[in-house]
Amino acid sequence: MAQVAFLGLGVMGFPMAGHLAAKGHEVTVYNRTAARALDWTGRHPGRHAATPREAVQGARFVMACVGNDDDLRAVCLGPDGAFAGMAPGAIFVDHTTVSAEVTRELAAAARELGIGFVDAPVSGGQAGAENGQLSVMCGGAQADYDAAEPLIAAYARICRRMGDSGAGQLAKMCNQIAIAGLVQGLAESLNFAQRAGLSIPELVEVISQGAAGSWQMQNRHATMAEGRYDFGFAVDWMRKDLGICLKTGDEIGASLPVTALVDQFYKEVQLMGGGRWDTSSLLARLKG
Repeated sequence: MAQVAFLGLGVMGFPMAGHLAAKGHEVTVYNRTAARALDWTGRHPGRHAATPREAVQGARFVMACVGNDDDLRAVCLGPDGAFAGMAPGAIFVDHTTVSAEVTRELAAAARELGIGFVDAPVSGGQAGAENGQLSVMCGGAQADYDAAEPLIAAYARICRRMGDSGAGQLAKMCNQIAIAGLVQGLAESLNFAQRAGLSIPELVEVISQGAAGSWQMQNRHATMAEGRYDFGFAVDWMRKDLGICLKTGDEIGASLPVTALVDQFYKEVQLMGGGRWDTSSLLARLKG
């Protein structure tokens, strides 16, 4: 069993840290809002710390799951940051979805301190985190990945190294690009079916068994049809991710016309007041 720090206890990090504690690891947590850390220690064995630097003292592995590039820099760098408290040979595992640019920047800073760094963004949403069924895409040195993978397995259904630093983030961008088009297609299909007077359950039972089937259809069609959008990943965060995808696409010369269009559709959902709705809320803008 390992001594582990977990930084960031949002809807993803909270259950992920819980899985590590349940596996018997010695877990210390940090969260920017201290009440959330107190809530976690009230439910799981472990302790909380007031700063990232304090949380990582003695930790062999440090996991992070925060909001964006700036949040990640804040927990890593500075006198109270994680890097200031990590010992040489320790490994930092970042589960945040951020740019490949900040990943490479922080990986280089970690290397100068003798710290390993694995970028390991996740897919599967809140339900995947709670059920320990996340897909994890990793980048970094093979030795660092090999050391961290057994811990990641506590909340992963599948975990793969995709290449050197930044490769995990690039793989996550592919994931978000694919999801954007799928959810928009599903939203249009369900809206069409409702306007045509078809039974959504019967329709999905039929078409989900063929080429139209997807995880989104299987898991979100019923709540979408009911206008319930409080499941999993929020529109605000999806727009952050798609912004990263579009910027990177421009940098590498990859055309992303559907992604750009769906990003604007999500902007419309935000203007409707749906920034905290989950990503299946694309249907809401079609209903008007």
